[in-house]
Amino acid sequence: MEQDQLSSPDRRNLLRTVTAVATAAAAPSVTNAVAQAQSISPANLAAAAKASSVNLVVAASSKGVVETTAGKIRGSSRNGIHSFRGVPYGAPAWGPGRFVPATKPVPWAGVRSSLSFGPICPQGNGGNPAQGDNSTPMDEDRFLLYRITERQAEDCLRLNVWTPEINGSRKRPVMVWLHGGGFTGHSGGGLLAYDGHNLAQRGDVVVVTNNHRLNMLGYLNLADAGGEKYAVSGNVGMLDIVVMLEWVRDNVSNFGGDPGNVTVFGQSGGGGKVSTLMAMPAAKGLFHRAVVQSGSTLRVADFEESAKLGHAFLAELNLSKSAIDKIQTMPLDVLYTASRAAAAKLGGDGRAPGGRGAAVGFRPVVDGKVVLAHPFDPAAPATSAHVPMLIGTNLNEFIHGVDQPGADTLTNEELLKRFTSQYGSKAQAIADSLRLEYPWAKPFDIFSIAGNRVREPAATQARRKAAMGAAPAYVYLFGWQTPMLDGRPRAFHSCEISFVFNNADLCVNYSGGTPEALALSQKVSQAWVSFARTGNPNHSGLPKWAPVSDGKLPVMYFDNTCVVKNDPESEARKLMAAG
Repeated sequence: MEQDQLSSPDRRNLLRTVTAVATAAAAPSVTNAVAQAQSISPANLAAAAKASSVNLVVAASSKGVVETTAGKIRGSSRNGIHSFRGVPYGAPAWGPGRFVPATKPVPWAGVRSSLSFGPICPQGNGGNPAQGDNSTPMDEDRFLLYRITERQAEDCLRLNVWTPEINGSRKRPVMVWLHGGGFTGHSGGGLLAYDGHNLAQRGDVVVVTNNHRLNMLGYLNLADAGGEKYAVSGNVGMLDIVVMLEWVRDNVSNFGGDPGNVTVFGQSGGGGKVSTLMAMPAAKGLFHRAVVQSGSTLRVADFEESAKLGHAFLAELNLSKSAIDKIQTMPLDVLYTASRAAAAKLGGDGRAPGGRGAAVGFRPVVDGKVVLAHPFDPAAPATSAHVPMLIGTNLNEFIHGVDQPGADTLTNEELLKRFTSQYGSKAQAIADSLRLEYPWAKPFDIFSIAGNRVREPAATQARRKAAMGAAPAYVYLFGWQTPMLDGRPRAFHSCEISFVFNNADLCVNYSGGTPEALALSQKVSQAWVSFARTGNPNHSGLPKWAPVSDGKLPVMYFDNTCVVKNDPESEARKLMAAG
């Protein structure tokens, strides 16, 4: 880069790498040093700092200290937003033990430094399939989503906080993010989009992200095979989240948050976690609003189904019920090898630790203790009757153009051939119905939208919630199309997250940094913030958005022009469901 020629993204990236105790304007020596290292004149660096409205980071032993129930922690701040990373909310696994409920964190003396993210849950061979493997480079996926590789360890019960105020008197809404990755992988810091700085600053809220136990460590049902000690082992991953929410309840006041106004929001597997929390008596009263993004979960595992995996797991280890406690000290890789082998024998695909699929995989279970019934089948749970919900999906989800360079070569003839093989004589009617709904759509768009398997569960979840008549359910559909990669990616699974966090200006590989993207990011994020604040996502930047009622399903369609549609794609879904 030539001297003094500094673009806005480069300027922001440069300034965000500097840690100091003052802004560039207040510390000329720091400015000069940074400028010299980067071959930029001090005057232009100071101008860049002013133009970008990004201050240097404050990290000092005497600043940013907050008292928690386990001890004092010290964070950092940037541009008025305080952040604390890697804060323990539960004891390490070697405290209470593996496969049993977490306990509170062990108190510490002095001030604990909380400047960097903590370990994430071990994820076995390849961890979350969404992160790719050797046969799936996923180059475009990593480019668009800024996937981050993190350290794995069993001491993973950590959380992160972003807040506009510490040790004050204001009580802001608290937004607690539950990450995706099914129930098998990923983490609370695995995407750049999860950075809570902008959401906290622009929304004037407290943002919390977290890690918890996953896969075998969080959802191995040993109740039948292992006895009373392991009676709730199939749900300890969900109980971790309860312990984390208890930490929020007990500590968030010191971070400027209101423990009486907590929103849980999550995407994909995180949406499944939110759905499951709604049905857990242990979580009642710990959150007050709920957002499910592309993860509406109506049913979890049946006890008998998940118990088979527990029995198969112990059989792989050649352990009897009386010797089961040996799993507490066995090397972790031995346990993961057994979990994959057990899942494969029961029909799992073997990529994730424990497999995936409707019949086999680690996920919450109806155990009669932690989860008493399926979350939203046959009805919404009475436990959370008075919790408002915001529920939605993305237009294209899992059938998209990311890492699929030939996506747009699909012809109308090929589309009709595929539809005919799936839907027989209804093929043409389904295609025509979707074209009427989306007149701009190419053949691949029609194929993608028709293959969206999360839209119907979202609509069902919203209707069942609304049928209770105790709290509203709002529905959205994110349809914005990124201009990157010639527009081929479409509105794919996970793409809305950076807009929810108001990070379109941070995640420019996806947004392109265009004025339209920045404007929509503000609208989407403000809807989530308004919902967190009041239980209603409406704000002045959107058309009137009504909740589900009287058989109607109003859906906010997020795009450059936001509109409300009544139950979009319903005709096509009816035709497809008819077989």
